Parts: sequence; structure tokens; C-alpha cells
Amino acid sequence: MSQSGTLRVGLDLSGSLEPLGNTMNDLADALALGGECELVRFRTGPSSGQRVDVRLRQRWWWDPWWHRGLGRSIDTMLPPVDIIHVTGLATPPTKKTPLIVSVDDLRPLRDDARDQQRVTQLRRVVRRGAQIVASSNAASAEVQRSLGLRREQVVVVPPAVPPASTVSNGSDLVVNVTGATPEFLTIATQLMSIAGQRGARVVVLASKGAAAKIKAAGIDVDVLSRELAPLALASARVVVHLSDGARFPLFTIAALAAGVPTCATATPVNRELLEGAVTLVPSDDREFIVNAVRDLYVNEPLRAVRIAAGKARASDFAPAVAARAYGALYRDVLRRSRA
Repeated sequence: MSQSGTLRVGLDLSGSLEPLGNTMNDLADALALGGECELVRFRTGPSSGQRVDVRLRQRWWWDPWWHRGLGRSIDTMLPPVDIIHVTGLATPPTKKTPLIVSVDDLRPLRDDARDQQRVTQLRRVVRRGAQIVASSNAASAEVQRSLGLRREQVVVVPPAVPPASTVSNGSDLVVNVTGATPEFLTIATQLMSIAGQRGARVVVLASKGAAAKIKAAGIDVDVLSRELAPLALASARVVVHLSDGARFPLFTIAALAAGVPTCATATPVNRELLEGAVTLVPSDDREFIVNAVRDLYVNEPLRAVRIAAGKARASDFAPAVAARAYGALYRDVLRRSRA
């Protein structure tokens, strides 16, 4: 630690969370503002114009190795720090510095039967002493099963969700599709009818692959890339989160913070994080989902309840809250490494 006792942390800004930009910047700013630690910002992933303190030389050369948990030790490329926290899909080894690895996206673990790269990579760094971090208890349980780890080997710290401006006069029905494109296609016509009766649009946030499937199905909705999520949220009256549960519901929590009533598929992650603040719907009950969306669109008393509950829930994931939790984790990992 520094002479002042402040923890020195090397923080990777390559986090995979989306669609509201790189939330690692929000975490870094909150850590710095709260005095939790002194940061050395870097990126294990490709540069995206973000401000960093250290640019990793020959990152492109080591990237294939780091995706296997091998290659040059990253603490030889950084100034002296007490902890290194990596957040992308690259997990470079360290020589002596304790390593924390965030696992934000479960999809690579689910799809890893093809080559076992992500599973092998994470198992390798855990054997060397790395601490794995999941974003929810449900995600932690899945990581444990996938990697064959014990419960104490995976800690839970939710990410920082950036603040969102309150939406007071939105009219659009915004659908966030993450790994649930077939479910959207089965209800798209009904959702268009709900919005169309009120002169509103259905706006879908989707990946390129999902967007292509929606277009091929002839569904006449506005499909936006995830990079435009803030724009979509600013015009939303209702948000529908159709998810396979592989990722933290970042956009949904941002919608709650903005005062937009929301319904979400009842995955284990969504039940854990959103129950009581959103309308949870079974992904295979088309009529239930459509009725829930219609109710959120027109039922003013219900909307008022959901808006109040949503804002209260969203406050649990504010950047300052995440910074305090990560600060405590950093100190705990450092303490255990020195025991």
C-alpha cells in the first residue's frame, strides 16, 4: 500500500457489460471519488478511445495467450500495485500480485463445449490463486457448476449501474432482447398492436445476429444496436427485458432508475435481482407476457407502484455502492494473500 495506507489497484477497463457503455468507467470514477483506492487504469482488450494510465505494450501479441490464461505476467507490465482486477475475456497471469477476475457473461461458459477455452482459462487462473467474481448469486452458482469450484471460490459483487435521467413523457415500448429472440418473435405482433393503438413504436435493442433474425421474420419494428440503448431508454414508456439469464440485467436496472415500468422474464438472475420491482413473466407463456405489458402500459396505479419500487431497487446498484463493495473485496483479497 501507499504511505497513506491507500490500496493501489490495477483496474482493467475492458469489462464486457453492456449496453449502457463501459460501466467499468463508472466503477473507476466512483472508486477514485470515494477514496477507496489509488487506480492504475489499463485495458486487456482493444483500445476504444478510453483514458488509461498505462497502455500495455504488445497487447495484441499476448492476447491469444491471455485468452488461455497463459503468456506474459501482467504485473510486469504495470507499475507496482497491490491488486490487479481484470474484467474482460482475457485473463493474463500474474507473478506475485493477487488477481481478481470478473465473470460478467455466462454465455461463453455455456457455449464452451466447442473448445473449452473459457472453462480451461478460468480453471487455470483459479489454480494459481485468482479470485473469481460473479455479478449475482444465481450467476455464482452457474460459474461454480461450470468450473467445478467450491462456493467460497466465487464471490458476488454486483457491477456499477450508471445513473439514468428520469423519463417522464416517453411513449415507446422498448424491448431488450438478450438470448431470447424466439420468445420475442412469438409476441412481436401483439406488442406492435399494444403500441400502435396509442400511436407509439416498438423499439428493439438486439445484437446483429438477433437483428438479422427479426428482419428475416418480416417484423416491422425499429431495431437498434445496443450502443443506442441510452437513446431508446430516453423515449420509453415501458421496457420489456427478454433474457436467457446469461448476463446481469444492466439495462433493466437503468430503466428502473429512470422511472420506466418494466417486465422481465423470470430467469434465476432476474428473480434474484428484480423481484418486487418489476413484473416477472414466464418466458414460455405468450398470453401472460402480452397481458403484463399491456397492463404496464395503461394501468396508472400499477405504473406508479412499479416506478417507486424500481427507483428504490436501482439505488442498490449505484456506482458508489459498487465502489464500496469492491473496495472491501480488494482489501479482503489482499489480506488473505498475505496471511
